[in-house]
Amino acid sequence: MNIQGEVAEGFEPVREAFVRNFEVLGDRGAAVAVYRDGRRVVDLWAGTKDADGTEPWRAETAQVVRSATKGVSAAVPLLLHQRGLLDLDAPVGTYWPEFKAGGKERVLVRDLLAHRAGVPALDRPLTPAEAVDGVSGARAVAEQPAFWEPGTEHGYHAQTYSWLLSELVLRVTGETIGAWLAREVTGPLGLDFWIGLPESEAAAGRVGRVAAVEPPESAGALRTRPRRNVSQAYADPQSLTRRAFAAIDPLPDENAPEYRAAELPASAGIGTARALAGFYAALLGDTEDGARLFDPRTTALASRELSSGPDRVLVVNTRFGPGFMLHGPASPLLSPASFGHPGRGGSLAFADPEAGIGFGYVTNALAPSVTADPRAQALLRALRLAL
Repeated sequence: MNIQGEVAEGFEPVREAFVRNFEVLGDRGAAVAVYRDGRRVVDLWAGTKDADGTEPWRAETAQVVRSATKGVSAAVPLLLHQRGLLDLDAPVGTYWPEFKAGGKERVLVRDLLAHRAGVPALDRPLTPAEAVDGVSGARAVAEQPAFWEPGTEHGYHAQTYSWLLSELVLRVTGETIGAWLAREVTGPLGLDFWIGLPESEAAAGRVGRVAAVEPPESAGALRTRPRRNVSQAYADPQSLTRRAFAAIDPLPDENAPEYRAAELPASAGIGTARALAGFYAALLGDTEDGARLFDPRTTALASRELSSGPDRVLVVNTRFGPGFMLHGPASPLLSPASFGHPGRGGSLAFADPEAGIGFGYVTNALAPSVTADPRAQALLRALRLAL
C-alpha cells in the first residue's frame, strides 16, 4: 500500500494502524489527520477515490462524511449561544413558532441539540427531492407529533436533525446553516469542508475531487456483528430505528450532484480529514495561527452530558452533549472531555481539550457500523500510544 503524507516523530503508531486498515480491515480510500497543540502531527492518505480503483486518493480529496457532519453543525448553535444570539434554555418555539405543534411546545433548544426533541422519524417520509428543497423538511418536523414526551428520553435523530437544526439556525440568523458556517468559520480558516458543496468546487476542473461513496457490500473485509436486538430493530420496518434512518425514502444517492449541493447538516457534509482535524483544533484554539472559536465556557459546554443511557433509536446506550456525541467507558477516545461525532460507515472527527487534539478520519469504503468503526477505533488506539 502506497501511503502518502507524513507523521511527526513519535506518531509512527498512527501510520502503522493506517496501513493495517488497508491491509487487514478492507479500507479502499481514506485519510487521517491529527493536530496537537496547534501543530499538524499526522497527515496521511492512501487508496483510491472511485469505486473501480483507478483514481488515486490525493491530499485534497474530499469525502461525504455522513453523520460526522453533525459535529461540525453543532458548533453553529453553540457559537450563536456564545454570542448571545441563541438561548439554549428557551423553547424552540420562541424562535420557530410553528414547531410548537404536536405536543412539542415545551421542547427546549438544548433538547433539540441533545436528541431529546421526540421527532426522530416522520409519519410520512420525505422523497429525496423534498429532503433537499429547503422547505419540506422543516414543515414536516414542525407538524410531526412527538413520539415521546420531549425532554424525558433521547433517541438519535439520524435524518430529522438536518431539518430541525437548519430551520432553527435560519430563524435565528436569517441565513442557511451552510452559508453561515462558510462565512463565519470554514471560509476564514481556509478549511475544505462544506454543508452544501458550492458550484465552484463541483465545476469543470474540480470534477472528481469528492470521492465516490461505496455501499457497505463493496467494503471488502469490513464486517461487523451487531447485537441481535440491534439487528432486529434495523430489520423491522415498523421500528423507530428503521423509521428514523428512513425519514428520506428511498435513500438518496450520496454521489448525486443535487445531494452534495444540499444543506443537510445531519448527513451531507463534505470535507477532507485535514479540514475536520483543523476545525476541531480551531474550536480549542489549537491551530498554527492561534485562531480560537470556542471560549473556555463553550468548550466546557460542548462536552457536558445532556443525554445518556438507552437510546430509543440506536437501541444501545449513547451519550450526547449539545449536538456532539460523547464517548462511553469502553471507547478508546482520549479523555472524558472529548467531544465530536462519528459518521455511519466509518468517518470520525473530534476534539480533546485535555490532550489538545483535533482529529479527523474519512473513508469511502463504508461499513455497516454506526458508532464504532474498527478502522477509526484502531487509529485512536494508536494515537493513545503515541501520546
